[in-house]
Amino acid sequence: MSFLSPNRLGQRVKTKVKSQLHWRVPFEAGQYGNSPRWSNKDLDPVPVEKRTWGALEYWSYWCSDMLAPPLASTVSSVMALGFTARETIPIVFFGFAICSVAITLTGKMGAKYSIPFPVIVRSVFGMYGSYFAIVIRSFVAAMWTAILCVQAGGFLQNCIEAIWPSFKNFPNHLSANAGITSAGLLCFFLYWMGQTALALMPIEKLRILFLVKAAVVPPTFFALFLWGAIVTHGGGPLVTGHYKLTSTYMNLAYSSLTGLNAIIGLFSSLAVNMPDFGRFSKNNLAGGHQFLALPIIGTLGSLCPIFVTSANQYQTGVFTWYMPAIIENFHSRPAKFFTGFSFMLATIGNQIAAGTYPFSNDVSGMAPKYINIFRATIFISVFCVVSTPWNIIKNAAGFLSFLSGYSCFMGPLAGTMICDYWIIKKQKLDIHELYKDHGIYHYNHGFNWRAFVAFVIGFGPSMPGFAKSIHPTLNVGGAWKLYTFAWLFGFFTSMLVYYVICTYIDRPTSVILDHAVLPPQRGEIPASPPSPSSEEADELDVEKQNIHARAKEVGDV
Repeated sequence: MSFLSPNRLGQRVKTKVKSQLHWRVPFEAGQYGNSPRWSNKDLDPVPVEKRTWGALEYWSYWCSDMLAPPLASTVSSVMALGFTARETIPIVFFGFAICSVAITLTGKMGAKYSIPFPVIVRSVFGMYGSYFAIVIRSFVAAMWTAILCVQAGGFLQNCIEAIWPSFKNFPNHLSANAGITSAGLLCFFLYWMGQTALALMPIEKLRILFLVKAAVVPPTFFALFLWGAIVTHGGGPLVTGHYKLTSTYMNLAYSSLTGLNAIIGLFSSLAVNMPDFGRFSKNNLAGGHQFLALPIIGTLGSLCPIFVTSANQYQTGVFTWYMPAIIENFHSRPAKFFTGFSFMLATIGNQIAAGTYPFSNDVSGMAPKYINIFRATIFISVFCVVSTPWNIIKNAAGFLSFLSGYSCFMGPLAGTMICDYWIIKKQKLDIHELYKDHGIYHYNHGFNWRAFVAFVIGFGPSMPGFAKSIHPTLNVGGAWKLYTFAWLFGFFTSMLVYYVICTYIDRPTSVILDHAVLPPQRGEIPASPPSPSSEEADELDVEKQNIHARAKEVGDV
């Protein structure tokens, strides 16, 4: 056990930290070595031998990703609009079904070319314009990670109070409008430190964590569903009763659209970056299983928060949407501990797989000379604190505003991507050109203005409604109505605008190909990437010399 000795461990930590103190990260060329700005091992097409995911793997992933606290919080916040199970279940099913269409279409992009979202989006927005899309997606991932830190801190507090009940009397020195108590802030930082340490580990070393999560979390969801059904003798008022709308300005139709938009918003970011997971498919996501996974697993999983929320109101007489607050009301200390621990474990796996790792992978692709996954993980961990996410989830209305707010961005982005790939380019890309600085996807100075116009037109009209969701007394006329279905409006508007521009106004003929150029397929001998031009070769030599020169300047800090 010498590898656990303090000296050995300290040396490893020192070496790891010291390697990150350089201005530039160590140079590591990808498959397309003539384009170090655009190519590295994380951005290159997935090798044939690593394309191993089939239907079982994708359904396992969705079970792991969906049966988690974000689903419970989102469903409960939809019920906070005044809905019962009769209205909530159809909203959940159709919301996930709609989102599943977009996820399947973007996932097949990555599956066919075996490349991640940061590379696919180059063909849409341009080589430099892709940074814009990456920043939007990364910001959403960072905000989700921060919010989940607050929720997981609440689950940790449930566990501590179950072991030491006196922790409930922990003195609070924060004001009532701070959005969090002193005990909650302490638990937030305790969880944050542990989650950051795990996130800094290579994801392939966290296999046991995900296996434990897969074995513990689904039974917990099922047990809570049974508990809620038994306690309420079949469901309670939030299951068998009638809706009572809580909004002061929305009727049933617009409240339903708001709930639908929130459900779509939960996985709307995956409707954009599903290529990050689709690239590992061994059969190009063949079959309809991918479309069915989201509505089936999501609807069945939503029964847990529906019945648990109803049971909590049945026992306490007060509606509570926040899961840590519901667990706090459990009378059984073992039940409180194991439920809190299970949900905290689910949050860790969800944060790393759907938040920290995609964020780090995408951001490192923007500037691989200066940012690697380790540095990006440190950045998002700091962001989780400075963003004060507890202010976002003070109440269900704030959480709904967050979900609907970022769906304003994700809808237009997904609509533009899908129209570009499936309708304009008809699934035909050139894999080599996606890694060339001045290739066909350079468009005009690295930007595809058509995509930006389509995005802005799909996104802009929803802004007045977004402002009213934050300040309900704000008078924006009837503009708030668009915001209740912001994702759907942005998705179809941007798709239509992009189609009209590319078909009737300015057709991008240089990127419309007769034949697709794919990465190596099974049974093929990998072909070498095109040789660089003399100008590119000179730039490459200078780039390598600069990077190696900087690497040699390393000294003790």
